[in-house]
Amino acid sequence: MTADTTAPASKLRQGITGPLLYLFIVGDVLGAGIYALMGTLSAEVGGALWAPLILALVLALFTAGSYAELVTKYPKAGGAAIFAERAFKVPAVSFLVGYCMLAAGVVSAAGLALAFAGEYLQTFLQVPPILAAMVFLLVIGALNARGIRESVGTNVVMTVIEVSGLVLVVVAVAVMLGGGGGDTSRLGEFRAEVNPAIATLGAAIIAFYSFVGFETSANVAEEVRDPSRVYPRALFGALLTAGVVYLLVGMASSIALPPAELADSSGPLLEVVRATGVAVPDWLFSLVALIAVANGALLTMIMSSRVTYGMAEQGLLPPLLARVLPNRKTPWVAIVATTVVAMGLTLVGDLATLASTVVMLLLFVFIAVNVAVLVLRRDPVEHRHFRVWTAVPVLGVASCILLLTQQEPVVWLFAAIALAVGGVLFLIARVLQRRSSSAD
Repeated sequence: MTADTTAPASKLRQGITGPLLYLFIVGDVLGAGIYALMGTLSAEVGGALWAPLILALVLALFTAGSYAELVTKYPKAGGAAIFAERAFKVPAVSFLVGYCMLAAGVVSAAGLALAFAGEYLQTFLQVPPILAAMVFLLVIGALNARGIRESVGTNVVMTVIEVSGLVLVVVAVAVMLGGGGGDTSRLGEFRAEVNPAIATLGAAIIAFYSFVGFETSANVAEEVRDPSRVYPRALFGALLTAGVVYLLVGMASSIALPPAELADSSGPLLEVVRATGVAVPDWLFSLVALIAVANGALLTMIMSSRVTYGMAEQGLLPPLLARVLPNRKTPWVAIVATTVVAMGLTLVGDLATLASTVVMLLLFVFIAVNVAVLVLRRDPVEHRHFRVWTAVPVLGVASCILLLTQQEPVVWLFAAIALAVGGVLFLIARVLQRRSSSAD
């Protein structure tokens, strides 16, 4: 639908165009999952990697439809927290939705930092992984603070490189097949000891982590030019692009290596390229993989800091977190806070557990967003915006509940701890707000 050309007033700079937004989402989705989690998926489902990837894409598209409507209707930093506040008008609910989004972001960044410090980095430097992960997050924080246009411009370069690396994987396996190598029969093989349907659903939880980068874009809507027009095109185009790439790389991985070998590697795509026999230096592909993971971490930390800023602007977090650098116009206090928390999280949890915890936290957010779409149909706005079919948010809620039922107890524990911390922060924010009101 066409958009109102009048942009709402904002303290943030509108520096993101339609093509930049598309590359922002593509870079976040592709960089977050496929370089780090293909081995974990293989351990769950066997050789039929395509099955959970397709299921996860379909489930992600349901909730993406709801985001497309709400972002074009309310293009403000803060994303899901803003939607929840408008829909439910209960501060505790708005806070917890925003907090789940924020917590998922910093947990995801910690997981990506650990992935960065794994086998791919060890190709170049033999350094302690935890130390490498923390230094990595400091560099990401510095780039985030420099400016949104600089960050998104860096994303463009990184996205081109990471997509080139994935194309290289597919081409290398195609050469392998042409030379009589590989085993296409593995594409239809599930682990012998599991039920295929149950295994696919369980693996879809992890695969879903590979697609959840799309919601990051909702938190930079205030910095997008003409969001009502460009956001839906960029969102759906990026998700479909990522889905096709995931499918091709998943099939290539199964053809090149047995599931057990994929599952044993912290750098699975590097092992796939090695198995093809194509003369690609380990250092070259490891560099591409590092750039891809770094890109995902950068975009995730951009999201986390903008959620923090947006919640502070709405009075859900202390106003200190809404401070902006005068010249750069970036929320520097929010960037510092989220970077420090992500650094602390690198000390606990493995990549698979962190990924599943991210998914669980986001599922709560997605349920709230899908319900908010239906509630806010009664709230008209002056500008035209995207409108999704009513059945889509209903299916989105059902898909989120289905995925929640498949989570393991340890993941519920991690999520419960995160929510408990959120409850304490909410009480602190309320006390500070009351004291401020009394002083005024």
